[in-house]
Amino acid sequence: MADIIKISDATALALHSMVYLAINPKERSTTAELAEAFDASKHHLAKVHQRLAKGGLVLSRRGPSGGIGLAKRPSKITLLEIYEVMEGSMTCRPCLLDKEVCPRTDCVLSELLPGLARQVRDYFKRTTLAKLAKESTWGSERK
Repeated sequence: MADIIKISDATALALHSMVYLAINPKERSTTAELAEAFDASKHHLAKVHQRLAKGGLVLSRRGPSGGIGLAKRPSKITLLEIYEVMEGSMTCRPCLLDKEVCPRTDCVLSELLPGLARQVRDYFKRTTLAKLAKESTWGSERK
C-alpha cells in the first residue's frame, strides 16, 4: 500500500531536532547532545543539520562556543517548511495499489489519499515549532 506521506529517518530527526531547539530557543545545542538525546548517529544528524542550515532554518557555529540554534523564532517556522527542506514538495500518490495513475475510473477510494494528503499538508502548514514546544513535556528537563 502507498504511504500517505513520506517521512524519512532524516526528516524525523530534523523534526525532533527543531522541536528540541524550540523548547529553549535562546540556547545553542551541539549535534553530539542531540544525537545522544535521540539515540541517533552523530554523523547522520550532522548531515541533517547541514541541510537545515542550508535551508535557512538553523544557524550553525563551530568551535568551543559553537552549536546549532534556530535561525528564526519558533512561531515563524512550520512543520511544512522543515519537511520541504528535507524531502522537497509534499506529494501524494493517487492510488492505494501504488499505481502511478489509478487504472479504475470508478474507484470508490479515489479521493481517500488526496483528501488525507491535503489534511496532513494543512496540518504541517499551520503547525509551528512554538505550538509543539509549548505543548511538549518532552525535553522539559532543559528548561
